[in-house]
Amino acid sequence: MTSEPAERFALVVPTLNESGNIRRVLEQIVGALSSLPLQWEIIVVDDNSTDGTADLVRAFAASERRIRLSIRESQRGLSGAIIHGWAQTHAELLGVIDADLQHPPEVLPSLLAAMQNGADIAIASRYLRPNSMDGWNPIRKVLSRISVWASTPLQRREARARDPLSGFFVVRHACIEGIEFQKTGFKLLLEVLAKGRIKSVAEIPFRFATRERGVSKANAMTGVYYLSLLLKLSFNRRTRTESRG
Repeated sequence: MTSEPAERFALVVPTLNESGNIRRVLEQIVGALSSLPLQWEIIVVDDNSTDGTADLVRAFAASERRIRLSIRESQRGLSGAIIHGWAQTHAELLGVIDADLQHPPEVLPSLLAAMQNGADIAIASRYLRPNSMDGWNPIRKVLSRISVWASTPLQRREARARDPLSGFFVVRHACIEGIEFQKTGFKLLLEVLAKGRIKSVAEIPFRFATRERGVSKANAMTGVYYLSLLLKLSFNRRTRTESRG
């Protein structure tokens, strides 16, 4: 009697000028995944960094064959980088984690355990544990809450999440295969929840760390891209409702 092969997991790490963090985050990811009974790979998608990030990834990958580097030379955008990375693999489970160490890699085994227990998507949530964002200033906390509130009408009942804007999650490839996503912006998860063939959601609490090195890529355009996404998802939802009627 033969057992079914374990699902393969591909984790995308988008980077743009993260030379101060990339080696540490890769070390921690490898440490978190090495003891798990599944095949895995790490795909670093670099948006043509100018600070030597790609060279550091190449050096690390020389001793860890499960790490790959893909460079986008004329493109920018977090969502686009994630989509690009996912397109480079045939893994059944697809994940994403930031390269700035604000997402703790030690949460990965819990996310993957939730997937192995049958979830279609497992999300590292900032809103399940009290004081998980103590390092944020009050204005950022308020803006985050407002952004989550604005997304509520666009979430499907069967795929509702407490933290639909998290940038740290794992999803089944089968749930998003063939679906086109917006390549600009930073909030791919909300679009995955709204468009994906997702019936079960698991959320795992984590403490959101503060950035120690490098510069945040969020700026005024982040809000513009998010507003654009909300409008597109609202239009798509209304169109589907009218077509059913």
